[in-house]
Amino acid sequence: MAAAKQRHIPVMLQEVLQYMRPQAGETYVDATFGNGGYSQALLENCACKVIALDRDPNVVIRANEFKNTYGSRFEFRAGCFGDFADLIRENIHGAVFDIGVSSMQLDDAERGFSFAKEAKLDMRMSGEGLSAFDIVNTYTEKNLADLIYQYGEEHKSRQIAAKIVDYRRKKYIETTTELAQIIYTVIHRKAGEIDPATRTFQALRIAVNDELGELQRGLAGAAARLMSNGRLVVVDFHSLEDRIVKNYFKDNGGKKVRISKYAPELAESDSLFKEVSKVITPSAQECAANPRARSAKLRYAIRR
Repeated sequence: MAAAKQRHIPVMLQEVLQYMRPQAGETYVDATFGNGGYSQALLENCACKVIALDRDPNVVIRANEFKNTYGSRFEFRAGCFGDFADLIRENIHGAVFDIGVSSMQLDDAERGFSFAKEAKLDMRMSGEGLSAFDIVNTYTEKNLADLIYQYGEEHKSRQIAAKIVDYRRKKYIETTTELAQIIYTVIHRKAGEIDPATRTFQALRIAVNDELGELQRGLAGAAARLMSNGRLVVVDFHSLEDRIVKNYFKDNGGKKVRISKYAPELAESDSLFKEVSKVITPSAQECAANPRARSAKLRYAIRR
């Protein structure tokens, strides 16, 4: 694989390998293939097999390159990782998720993910279904405000929604920069601070792609396919995602039960996971080299 093609730098790659512990002859799933960083690392680490999933049709060319290089040890299956249990019918030894939008999608202006690049409002990872344009131009003011607050954690969601509705009375909001300029009338940009459009764009992207619902379904699907001692590793980038992962692992992670007040605590025998990690964050060196890693959090769990 040519280094020049590695536009997307996989976050916490060494930690993913450390906690996945790949072994020759075993099968792993890269649930968010993207540019293939995790898949490549697993395949190069040992003579294992990797099944990669992705809903983005633009990754097929990259997946074909992997097939040509790794042959039968690599397989690509198109689809959302929320459909994990349907896409993966076989039992597996591990699965890794890298949640959220990839730098390749952000860098492709035509996809409409970034407020920094002029493009039609879109944000659909699969290229199908409801787009950001549809939401911005058809949702009621209340529904827009609720969406921006819930998924973007934006405290000025009501003012932003009101400005959007007022603007679209004159014309459709068609481009990323057009929407960003509307947001800037509510929250002014300041040097050195996060761009005021960030939270609203995040909220729209999450809603368009049902990212939180996909994550919940994907975790459950992956856990259902893990063999005994199989490992589930998740890297996420904001609090909404991390809350889902943390709570899922906690709720299924070997709660303690006591038969009587005189007996010692015992782990629940029917819990999904025998071991659940605390949150793991990237090193200072990685954050300095790859700014995308700064907000990353890794959690892993081991199947009972």
